[in-house]
Amino acid sequence: MPLRLEIVTPEAKTFSEDVDQVVLPGVEGEFGVLPGHEMLFTQITPGELVVIQKDGKHYLAVGEGFVEVGPNHVSVLTDMAIKADDINEVDAENARKRAEEALSQKMTSEESASVQAALQRSLAQLHVKRRRHS
Repeated sequence: MPLRLEIVTPEAKTFSEDVDQVVLPGVEGEFGVLPGHEMLFTQITPGELVVIQKDGKHYLAVGEGFVEVGPNHVSVLTDMAIKADDINEVDAENARKRAEEALSQKMTSEESASVQAALQRSLAQLHVKRRRHS
């Protein structure tokens, strides 16, 4: 029985294919999903999402979001999903530096939360890109 993975960001549906397994960055650590998995709704954190298909593994940097798991589907709603090959390491490093500089400035708690989220997204991209040397 195939497992249908759909990843949706505010911009577009970035992935929609049958897969053999998915590994997600959950709030309590990584967790894998295989066909026949129990129903689950949980939060994901910025990090690496691994797609396992017959042709190999594919890696994406994802941001914060939610995942709904059923016996034959995984639906991911996230603020970012970028394939490892599409990550621009220089841009991600520059975003990280800008966020870290901004955090040293006085700002409201809302501004701080927004900058923290941007920092986490850039760190997730750097982690995936550097780990995979794509």
